[in-house]
Amino acid sequence: MSGEDRAELAAQLKRRYDAGESIRVLADATGRSYGFVHRLLSEAGAELRGRGGATRRA
Repeated sequence: MSGEDRAELAAQLKRRYDAGESIRVLADATGRSYGFVHRLLSEAGAELRGRGGATRRA
């Protein structure tokens, strides 16, 4: 995927990510891999959040 289609998808994903959806949810919804979505979000200038979930205690 390249050019205008890629830029349009990146913008859509960034809007959804900024609204609170996770990379995993976006990947599942678009049928793309986690890595692909992560890369597009980075290209679109999204401020990526830290990992979620509970932290482990020893």
